[in-house]
Amino acid sequence: MTAVFWAFAGYLAGSCPTGFLVAKYIKGADIRAFGSGNIGATNVGRLMGKRWAVAVAVFDMLKGGLAVLAASCFISDPTILALTGVCAVLGHNFPLWLGFRGGKGVATTFGVIGFYNFFMPWPAIIGGIIWYAVMKTTKYVSVASMVGLLAAAGLTACFGMPRPYTAASFFLALLSVWRHRANIVRLKNGTESKVKS
Repeated sequence: MTAVFWAFAGYLAGSCPTGFLVAKYIKGADIRAFGSGNIGATNVGRLMGKRWAVAVAVFDMLKGGLAVLAASCFISDPTILALTGVCAVLGHNFPLWLGFRGGKGVATTFGVIGFYNFFMPWPAIIGGIIWYAVMKTTKYVSVASMVGLLAAAGLTACFGMPRPYTAASFFLALLSVWRHRANIVRLKNGTESKVKS
């Protein structure tokens, strides 16, 4: 029952549709009808600018990370904590409130990985640095997101984190790659949008 409770709590925390709410109540727009139709920070940035994109990304990281942190205050089982994090990202990607049409889970996954061990955030931090470097080099947020998350997942093993954290991190990274499948097609076709310098 403990695992079910924290899985459900993680899902609810992650399912708060930050980008949708920001666009709706600040801009008066439905983010799903704009740009890529995604509710994540990148699409919010297209509609509302870089500051709002950063704000949404930070909140999306925190909602996943704090769900794991809250669970860790009551339990220490890495498997349950890993499950909590996975469900938080699933909540972001498939929120009940928006007909299960959510984001790609990039920021939320970084938050989850960063909080799996509050005293060992380096996989997420280094993964974030890699994300930034790839984004600045290629100008493709999608490429940076996939590379950054896969790197962060690999780093959980390099830093000796419990196996459930590494398994969950790789699952979430691969889930994000799958969620980017339309971007991958556009990259192959040379039609993927680049970020402005």
